[in-house]
Amino acid sequence: MKTLLVNGSPNKKGCTYTALCEVEKELNKQDIETEIFYIGKKPIRGCTACGKCAETGKCVFDDDAVNVALDKADKSDGFVFGSPVHYAGPSGFIKSFLDRCFFAGSDVFEYKPGAAIVSCRRGGATAAFEQLNQYFTINNMPIVSSQYWNMVHGNTPQEILQDLEGLQTMRTLGRNMAWLLKSIEAGKKAGIALPENEERVWTNFIR
Repeated sequence: MKTLLVNGSPNKKGCTYTALCEVEKELNKQDIETEIFYIGKKPIRGCTACGKCAETGKCVFDDDAVNVALDKADKSDGFVFGSPVHYAGPSGFIKSFLDRCFFAGSDVFEYKPGAAIVSCRRGGATAAFEQLNQYFTINNMPIVSSQYWNMVHGNTPQEILQDLEGLQTMRTLGRNMAWLLKSIEAGKKAGIALPENEERVWTNFIR
């Protein structure tokens, strides 16, 4: 079993990375394979709603991290998406990244556990955290929780390491992710099938 941890910060080894590493260490202790995937500093386009991904399952724009991540997601069993807090929301990098990932490749995420974590100097963490969780709740994904909202506070990696409660929250999240992945695997071995989806109904409110 494998969990893909996505670093949505422009800083490769900053506060978000420090928090992800704390989750990763606990997952590894629980015999879960991990990979931290850095989406980079290269500009990531927003979705242009061209619809080409419906034909291929890939985004038509192939010059950034999105399609690379979709290939990795297809081979992963769980996900942790991390972001710094920018103006009480997730980073623009990860917002554009997730919009296109979930629009082009929603099937590779469906029914796989997901978690969001945010790093914050001071305020806006809960708003950013809530926004990231919306990707899971629209796509049939179990959300992995912790003992507190999945956030750490600090302005540098060294300050994050002083947030003892935040680090404990990350470790608890890692254990909970491992527990859920193992439970799902046990269910599959016991013959419990994934839920069957009904044919999708689309309702427009303006006629």
